Amino acid sequence: MSDRTKDLGVHSLKKKGSPSSLSSLELRRKEIQGRSKDSVSTVSYVDEPSQRDEISRLTVRVENTYQLGPTKHFPVATVNHILKDVLTNYLLEEKYEPELCRQMTKTVSEVIKAQVKELMIPRYKIIVVTHIGQLKNQSLFIGSRCLWDLKSDTVSSYIFRNSSLFALANVYAIYFE
Repeated sequence: MSDRTKDLGVHSLKKKGSPSSLSSLELRRKEIQGRSKDSVSTVSYVDEPSQRDEISRLTVRVENTYQLGPTKHFPVATVNHILKDVLTNYLLEEKYEPELCRQMTKTVSEVIKAQVKELMIPRYKIIVVTHIGQLKNQSLFIGSRCLWDLKSDTVSSYIFRNSSLFALANVYAIYFE
């Protein structure tokens, strides 16, 4: 069979619609009408729930703990050491370049968040905010405001400086009741 014949056969199948994709009623309608300008193709699929799906839909009921405060307080000193280590390791030899620092801010934040989460402190939401800027005899005020409970929520902060840049990293730990 030549390539030209194959192309004509494929073209005619595309134009008529594949018999396997047409229902029997549509196939008869096509045969009656002969050649039509537009082709109709339908695909049907019935998704029957399996036993596995029913098991995954079961919800787990957990009893209320009625725990209003943390059993273990957030370790601020440990988090301060994490902040110091990460900022020093990543930024000690770096020079300020805007594009590099933009990406470095994201990277440092993710690393800090991962290391704080490794401490496995239950029921605390962790928020990491990192600022990196150029050090050129300017002043900068960075402020943050939060609504929180003084008994259980806390913040840890560390400032890093080298010859060309500064970095400020804050870790907010908010207790989730």
